[in-house]
Amino acid sequence: MNPDSVPVIGEILDAGPNDRAFDSLLLVGPLLIATVALLGRSIGTILLAMGYLAAFVGYTLSKALSS
Repeated sequence: MNPDSVPVIGEILDAGPNDRAFDSLLLVGPLLIATVALLGRSIGTILLAMGYLAAFVGYTLSKALSS
């Protein structure tokens, strides 16, 4: 199955820049929120959220500084 053929995911991939890492970070965000909502706030979910935010901000800054 091609991710572009899934209605919501295809629209997200088409809307952003042609960057698979950025697209992946955008798609993982809602899954992470759902995980935190289902599991509750614990040290594990806090570390997951912090890791995601660090990766997102770090990747965005590195792309901004390199261009």
